[in-house]
Amino acid sequence: KEGEWNMELILGILGLLCALYFALLVSIGMDFSWIWLVGAVLFWGIAAVHKYTVLHSIVIAKGLKIAVITVFAIGLLVFVIAEGCIVSRMSAEPKEDLDYIIVLGAQVHGERPSRALKLRLEKAAQEWERCGKPTLLLSGGQGDGESITEAECMKRFLVEKGIPEDKMILEDESVSTMENLQFCARLSDCKEKKTGIVSNNFHVYRALKLAKKQGYQDVCGVAAGSDWRYQIHYMVREAFALVKEKIKGNI
Repeated sequence: KEGEWNMELILGILGLLCALYFALLVSIGMDFSWIWLVGAVLFWGIAAVHKYTVLHSIVIAKGLKIAVITVFAIGLLVFVIAEGCIVSRMSAEPKEDLDYIIVLGAQVHGERPSRALKLRLEKAAQEWERCGKPTLLLSGGQGDGESITEAECMKRFLVEKGIPEDKMILEDESVSTMENLQFCARLSDCKEKKTGIVSNNFHVYRALKLAKKQGYQDVCGVAAGSDWRYQIHYMVREAFALVKEKIKGNI
């Protein structure tokens, strides 16, 4: 039937788009890119099962249909709620009288900031004076492919922007957002003071939830931009990360 053929075609195209996006992400070394390959296999698998059942006149049990639809609906609902939370803080702006600004680390290519980190640093530099020239907590250790720590990279970038070194505290051991916040609190009294957290827009909600869970008393988000080419991936990845943190009890 035409309607059935159209559904299979749509599923096939969706699978192809997922596969192409997966290839793009892998080519640039993006983490969590495998989720798009899973999506491609899922779309193609549904199309294949549908075609097989139609060709062989197989009737799927009503109970099985209901179970599959229920699981899918619950998963979709959780995903939509997570995305709603993420979007709610994507335009977060800081207060004008902060004591600290935490700049969360991101990947460094050798000694140069990645696109994501550069956007965070540009936002921090832009807001620093408007927020009363607060102390900057530059947070990030050294990972694979990084010749220096993320904190050191951030310091060099911000010094070039005219921000004095004595307004910076480097936290150079953390390897996750949770550690960023924990270790910054060890080096300062940012938990008790007015503190802004700079990150890319899709990451702000989770960062704030982690901070509040750790006892930050007066914290606000500072949303930097992100690379539009990978925004869909960032949003999908962040939804999974948010659910993971909730399950682990970190937020």
